[in-house]
Amino acid sequence: MPPSSKPSQPAQELPALSYPTIESLLEGTSTEDIRALFSPVKDQLGALKGPKVEQGKKVQAAVAHVEELLEVLVETRERLIAEAKGPKGRK
Repeated sequence: MPPSSKPSQPAQELPALSYPTIESLLEGTSTEDIRALFSPVKDQLGALKGPKVEQGKKVQAAVAHVEELLEVLVETRERLIAEAKGPKGRK
């Protein structure tokens, strides 16, 4: 008996990210918030078993890179704000 084909559910469309969206995310986010944002995803990827483990490892590496990049952007924003509030004369 041939396997029955299930009607596939349409995939949810994710909103397209653009610079203003990322900028607004970083405006009110700290590095701790970034870590908390990715923590559940990393935990679920670490719990994968079976044939999905290899894919999970690749996704974990990608998530780690994204997390690191966002943390650098947040730290840079905080540093620029601190420098702008500092003295504005010659040293």
